[in-house]
Amino acid sequence: MIKVVKAILAVAIFSAAVLAFSGCKISVPNAPSALKDEPDVTFKDLQGKDVSLASFKGKVVLLNFWGTWCEPCRHEIPILIDLQNKYSARGFTLLGAATMDEEKTVDQFIHTTQFNVGGQQTLMNYPIVMNTDDIATKFGGLLGMPTSFLITRDGKIYKRYIGALDPIQAQLVKDLESQL
Repeated sequence: MIKVVKAILAVAIFSAAVLAFSGCKISVPNAPSALKDEPDVTFKDLQGKDVSLASFKGKVVLLNFWGTWCEPCRHEIPILIDLQNKYSARGFTLLGAATMDEEKTVDQFIHTTQFNVGGQQTLMNYPIVMNTDDIATKFGGLLGMPTSFLITRDGKIYKRYIGALDPIQAQLVKDLESQL
């Protein structure tokens, strides 16, 4: 009986550890059964200019809701930089939507924080916009951070990823390549 209790306790501790390191919340990628249109949203870039999500039609977009304060978000940035490097010439762009951050903090972060990508130190290489609660609501709310949406060339939400992307990087690449 004691062995059974110890085994159950060990499984519970292991599961909690896996969840703790997979993102700020539980990581459960999902895909809607029918592709939905992307919401009609307009972000502000760090210079205060409007950036409409619709302006990216014709490209495959990975919209990544992240925060400078979110450790799993920061941890996945090298993956995002690498995706931008590898696929931008094929009609892909990554769009980072800073969430629950001050514009000044985000601006300083993207211009000073370097990441190791393939042995090279590099800054973030994709467009960054500021998220708002209203925009997040139009995406169904953010159940955890980071949260990313893969959007097709014709503006349909192909898949949503909740939590850090590194545990599911191979699946993300497969999904992305299927849309290019």
